[in-house]
Amino acid sequence: MSITVLDTAVIGAGAAGLIVGKRLADRGIRLELFDEHARVGDAWRERYRSLRLFTPRRFASLPGLLLDVGRFEYPTGAQFGDYLEGYARRFDLPVRTSARVASLNREPDGRFRLELAVGDEVLAERVIVASGAHRIPVTPAFAAGLDPSIRQLHSLDYRGPEQFADGPVLVVGAANSGTDVALDAARAGRAVTLAGRHPGHVPVDIDTPIGNAMSGIFLRRLRRITIDTERGRRMLASERGHGVMLIRNSLRDLERAGVVQVGRVRGVEAGHPVLDDGTIVDATTIVWCTGSRPDLSWLRIDGIVGPDGEPETTRGVVTGCPGLAFVGMEFQYSVASAALIGMDRDAAFVVDALFGEVTRVGHAEAASVHA
Repeated sequence: MSITVLDTAVIGAGAAGLIVGKRLADRGIRLELFDEHARVGDAWRERYRSLRLFTPRRFASLPGLLLDVGRFEYPTGAQFGDYLEGYARRFDLPVRTSARVASLNREPDGRFRLELAVGDEVLAERVIVASGAHRIPVTPAFAAGLDPSIRQLHSLDYRGPEQFADGPVLVVGAANSGTDVALDAARAGRAVTLAGRHPGHVPVDIDTPIGNAMSGIFLRRLRRITIDTERGRRMLASERGHGVMLIRNSLRDLERAGVVQVGRVRGVEAGHPVLDDGTIVDATTIVWCTGSRPDLSWLRIDGIVGPDGEPETTRGVVTGCPGLAFVGMEFQYSVASAALIGMDRDAAFVVDALFGEVTRVGHAEAASVHA
């Protein structure tokens, strides 16, 4: 077992963690990022293969390094994972991979103790959690009553059509991931039913140059909708836990693919899913595209996580636990906080709040300056 002593530990080396890491490194802070995956970017490589980002290149790029895709192209999940790995290498960010944090505690002297699953420990003056807002699948309680012969997947675990059992597929949740999965299944020759309310649709084709520009305008507007405005608070109350409007797929795409669109699945009857109107849906595979939430079960400090499973913060900073903060959480400050376009502003606020004005010191030195 080894013990590492740091000024700042960053939990998670995805996009949010790397943005934080670069800001800390630019200040000369002694830090290390801890990520559970074997390679930086694996969280994106493990997403379903048909995934393409919705964010234009100029907004999907992290500070200081442009994404290496065409001007009007959108990267796949695998491409973005490779980009993150290259970003960490380009800026020489100290990432420890295969290092899952099993617990985070506060020591009597005020420092934080991270216990890693491999048995090593880390002591840090400050901790920034950037482990992701979507870690634990959310499925309805009645899913447990389905016939065991029906294969069930969640969108977090879906990779491709080879995971479907023979026969018809039911996709529950009609937002972006749900329509992606439904189209995958239809292209694989399956009979597909898509259940759930239509969340609306962005009124441009983002895969055209004009649509690419328009999507950037839309994202900038989302970034301006913050929780300290009335509109932001209304959106927080109404949209948390619901899928955002369709961005690439359209109702016409679904109709052309032969996807049957139906209303809400309300429960189970005789082991099979049943709709609000009483219709029983025949399916050998059900894919739940019904949302997810952060996993903070390893955080062993009282008073940090609220009853909804979300951290209780002010713009990401935990006021009741000095030195602890979050980046990349839903509605952390704006509607776009968990999106690539919103992370850097939140990271800047968090780093400033934890450190204030810090003069850069030598790369090998620790800057132990408190706000």
